Amino acid sequence: MKKRNLMIALTMVTAGIIIGVILTAGLGIQQVNYAQETKNISPDAKNFLGKFSEYLSEVAEAVEPAVVNISTTTTVTLQQSPFGDFSDDPFFRRFFGDQLRHPDPGPQRKYKSSALGSGVIITADGYILTNNHVVKDADDIKVVLYDDREFKGKVIGTDPQSDLAVVKINAEDLPSIKIGDSDVLKVGEVVIAIGNPFALSHTITMGIVSALGRSNVGIADYEDFIQTDAAINPGNSGGALVNMNGELIGINTAIFSKSGGYMGIGFAIPSSMAKSVMDSIIKHGKVIRGWLGVSIQNMTPDLAEQFDIKEEKGALVTEVVEESPAEKAGFKRGDLIIEFDGKHVDGSTALRNMVAGIPPDTSVKMKIIREGKEKTLTVAIGQLSETVVTAKSEYSNAVKGVHVQDLNPEIRMSLDIPQKVEGVVVTNVEMDSPSFRAVKRNDVIQEINKKAIRSTKDYEKAVSKISAKDTVLILAYRGGGYIYITIKP
Repeated sequence: MKKRNLMIALTMVTAGIIIGVILTAGLGIQQVNYAQETKNISPDAKNFLGKFSEYLSEVAEAVEPAVVNISTTTTVTLQQSPFGDFSDDPFFRRFFGDQLRHPDPGPQRKYKSSALGSGVIITADGYILTNNHVVKDADDIKVVLYDDREFKGKVIGTDPQSDLAVVKINAEDLPSIKIGDSDVLKVGEVVIAIGNPFALSHTITMGIVSALGRSNVGIADYEDFIQTDAAINPGNSGGALVNMNGELIGINTAIFSKSGGYMGIGFAIPSSMAKSVMDSIIKHGKVIRGWLGVSIQNMTPDLAEQFDIKEEKGALVTEVVEESPAEKAGFKRGDLIIEFDGKHVDGSTALRNMVAGIPPDTSVKMKIIREGKEKTLTVAIGQLSETVVTAKSEYSNAVKGVHVQDLNPEIRMSLDIPQKVEGVVVTNVEMDSPSFRAVKRNDVIQEINKKAIRSTKDYEKAVSKISAKDTVLILAYRGGGYIYITIKP
């Protein structure tokens, strides 16, 4: 029996060896054939690919040193639940619901939170362009250069409306990058993204410009994004998007993702907008934007038919603000703006960005269509008011920590809020506020406890009468409709 088993084993081994020899021989033939196939690549193709690869390496080597790693430390205050982690466990919430939320939310604790991002050196004396969300609320900012030198960063200014920020380090003779003209970009152009995804310093990815002028993405108030398929991941924020001339044509800002990682769609702020914001911050310490003084909407085929206009693109004027630059220039409701300062206007968002980028007191020519006829108007651009009236409930009641501001034409236009809607718009709700889960950013509060709210003064007056034990009833305009919200202290 043992001999028989031994013979079977030897037979199987021998068969395995034979099969292995046959497979190896077969693979050898395939490798030879494959090697023969590679010889069919033409010299022109090899030369082109070699030159292209060499060129990409040269561009990458030229711009890499101007991209920096930005690490921040932020103090975060969190509310502790007396039930510990069970209150947020989906299994227990399924059976107990909000019963796990104790009336006494427990003590607050402060934690140090760290984050990583990227930045781009714009000047040799240490001005760095990055995203606002990279440095927002940071207690400490550390900037690490390409050569591993470390510096303490100081925020010179931020612009949440475009999600841009300028950081300064005390250094000289730094490698900087030339700012290119994003206005001449074309879909299909090859671009390179450089940043620090997942803390992997100075990672370079290549792609093309997938689309231009992306807006209504929901990232910032002023949106005119370059869309690219160059791989962008967490940590790339604030990094560089460069063209084949080694010029900065965008600041990488966000990705579209359902998994949290790269899915082929990334967004970058165009260099034309970034440069305008940066120059204003460095020169004035704040962002100064142009103002026209109109409410506008996109033209549609149906509207074009009603207004007897052949054009189906442009910005349709729905309101002209009294004593505004637009009124003084002769604009009227129903005018279709098709050109601004020599540039074609595709829609309301494009016009808004164009006007914002023009320095105040600059005269520009604008083409409009009025009653079927083309007309040119000259307007002296005004300055968008930065004195926005805001309020925050500091009272110890259910709406504590809710920040609001008065409605103005610009906010109405950006959030598409109808003229009939009056009230105050919510700009932020603090995490420790009882209203945190109920009230949302961009809600328009119209009533508090059935009392009309028309301004921040009305809001302050109403919340000052709410006691610490009162439940609050709010009527708000949200997403095109109205909603009642009850908030318990």
